[in-house]
Amino acid sequence: MSVLRLLPFAALLVGTAACAQGPRVAAAPASESGGEHPNVFVSADEIAAIRAARGQYSLLDATIEADVAMMEAAFAAPIETPPPGEAGGYAHERHKQNYREMKAAGLLYQITGERRYAEFVRDMLMQYAGMYPDLGPHPLSANQVPGKLFHQLLNENVWLVHTIIGYDAVHDALTPAERATIEAGVFRPMISWFVNEGERSFNRIHNHGTWTVASVGMAGYVLGDPDLVEMALYGTDKSGTGGFMRQLDELFSPDGYYMEGPYYARYAIWPFFYFAEAIERNEPEREIYAHRDGILEKALYGTVQTAWPDGMLPALNDGSLYMDVAAPGIVLGTALVYDRYGQDPTLLGVARFQGAVILNGSGLEVARAYDSATTVPEMTWPSIEFRDGADGQGGGLGLLRAGEGEDQTVALMKYGVHGLGHGHFDKLSLLFWDQNRDVLDDYGFARFVNVEPKYGGRYLPENDTWAKQTIAHNTVVVDGLTQSGGDSDAADLMHADRHFFDGDGSDGVQSASAFARGYYDGVDMQRTVLLVEDDAFEHPILIDLFRLDAEAEHQYDYPLHYDGVPIAASFDLAGHADALRPMGEANGYQHIWETGRATVPGDVQFTWLDGQRYYSVTTAGAADTEVLMGRTGANDPQFNLTSEPVLILRRRAGAHLFASVFEPHGYFSGATESSVQARSRIAAVRVLGADDAASVVEIEDVDGQMWHVLVNNGVPSDGTHTATFGGTTHTWTGNAAVRPVR
Repeated sequence: MSVLRLLPFAALLVGTAACAQGPRVAAAPASESGGEHPNVFVSADEIAAIRAARGQYSLLDATIEADVAMMEAAFAAPIETPPPGEAGGYAHERHKQNYREMKAAGLLYQITGERRYAEFVRDMLMQYAGMYPDLGPHPLSANQVPGKLFHQLLNENVWLVHTIIGYDAVHDALTPAERATIEAGVFRPMISWFVNEGERSFNRIHNHGTWTVASVGMAGYVLGDPDLVEMALYGTDKSGTGGFMRQLDELFSPDGYYMEGPYYARYAIWPFFYFAEAIERNEPEREIYAHRDGILEKALYGTVQTAWPDGMLPALNDGSLYMDVAAPGIVLGTALVYDRYGQDPTLLGVARFQGAVILNGSGLEVARAYDSATTVPEMTWPSIEFRDGADGQGGGLGLLRAGEGEDQTVALMKYGVHGLGHGHFDKLSLLFWDQNRDVLDDYGFARFVNVEPKYGGRYLPENDTWAKQTIAHNTVVVDGLTQSGGDSDAADLMHADRHFFDGDGSDGVQSASAFARGYYDGVDMQRTVLLVEDDAFEHPILIDLFRLDAEAEHQYDYPLHYDGVPIAASFDLAGHADALRPMGEANGYQHIWETGRATVPGDVQFTWLDGQRYYSVTTAGAADTEVLMGRTGANDPQFNLTSEPVLILRRRAGAHLFASVFEPHGYFSGATESSVQARSRIAAVRVLGADDAASVVEIEDVDGQMWHVLVNNGVPSDGTHTATFGGTTHTWTGNAAVRPVR
């Protein structure tokens, strides 16, 4: 894809080559950092345009005002560069705030011309120059690759990325002696640490590695050292086995989906866009924005298009329940993609949610377009499937959507790669969004980020013992075990396989289907979900067909992690009256208090109230179905887990199909004490047949109206399919269909 706007770039100074022996970076080259400054994030021409635009564009003014307010608070307090401290503790947060302030101060110096901003950056960096050379590895690094200021190298990389932008912006306001002191006391020893002691991280194909190479590469441009840039692009040995280009090729699927999931994507794209922008400004001939068919554009869309209608990112893998598309990496990517890839007006809806822009020419373009637009589109995305894996053959992520804006109903199925160390054992897991909330949700990670008293802000032990376990997700658990035996290395060698995806809802039916084979010995799994709009129902309904294929009998647990209050059920809702006990001893079950249990001979129907709407799940009956009700919190002596309800349907079978219908219905208001249609319209769900060729399910409502759900389990095809069960032959077109029974 062609790049649409090329910005002025600085001439590079020729740097000395890295030594063949010994540390790769030891001292500054003889020539002083030179060329045109600023040169990595903003140009003099863009600064002039931003100055002229002040007072005209709301997003631009809001961003500048926020930075000015932050700096006024900084000016009112002494500069602090404390000795290294606990992760998430005071020193940690102070150093983080310092880089934010230095970046903001540098850009405000350019925009306002006020020397106090440049002096702030100078004084802070001089203070760091007086301490950094004497620091050793962080004393509290635990199992992390250590930085010096921070417990892990990652945080130090982030510090340098932002600080070098601030330094670049004030470069010409400093004397040669001041620059020499800062570069020799801070940047050169820090880069040496990253390249030598941090070599493993530098060459690692991982978001930590991206931050490392971005920090060194951006510093290389500012310091006039092309050798650093080459290492950043191609690895410490410049062979291409590591470095930025390899990361661009391997960390994103061809659709731009990031293998660790949306939460980590919003963080990973941050250094990708920072460094790409620095490359484009200094070496446009590399055509970085066109690389791999515009993979950076796809990476931005592959992040924002996974978001729920309220802008929150789904908490897949080690993800937070509270992260949204206003994350700074997404703000950066939104502006750069808007400006460099064709000015998609839909991104203005994202910018509205963000309420801010970046302070360079791309941010100015977004701010100008936002205030000039007659109508800013809602942040509404269509149904979409993202392939996973670097080659696009690692399964994927499917999102089925119905409706507009925050009133959308969304079903998400996860069937991609494991996701490295942040992956969860959750193949074929299902999330359901309706009424602007998670109806069937994911626990996400077990962590209180940067809350120092809570395990230092790090991942809690329960992240491994609960959050990553299969039972913590909305997917079937076989024999009470975790997928892949709970072995991350084994899981990284596997992936689920897409079967089909149809996001065209013109006939009222959208569908997605995938297989997960080999995650349990002797059991293959297939899940097909259908999002259906029908006049018989007030809201879209979700049909879930989870098929298990095995010769031997196994225990199958079908968990539903819901929020809200139980209202009604087809079984005895009475809980255990006198004592609670954990549901099991391992694989996550040890963390679930069993609050009730029942045996149900027929269909299982359960209704709960969440927000102002009722939700019912009706699952086709099977002999001796056990229903287990539970709540997280068992074996949690430090109260690390949030208390969440779960409903589990347990069956013993070989080949089996869990056929369920999820129906949003009715209305409840505590304020007006109103309740409408608190009972489900679904009367019955029947499995007419299921095998390797097809699944056929019958749904009946309370008025006797019936529908047949027909799914092709064989080779995907948009053609005609037939299946015969119980002497009746069913014929339909396409991989999945829902049709009324006349």
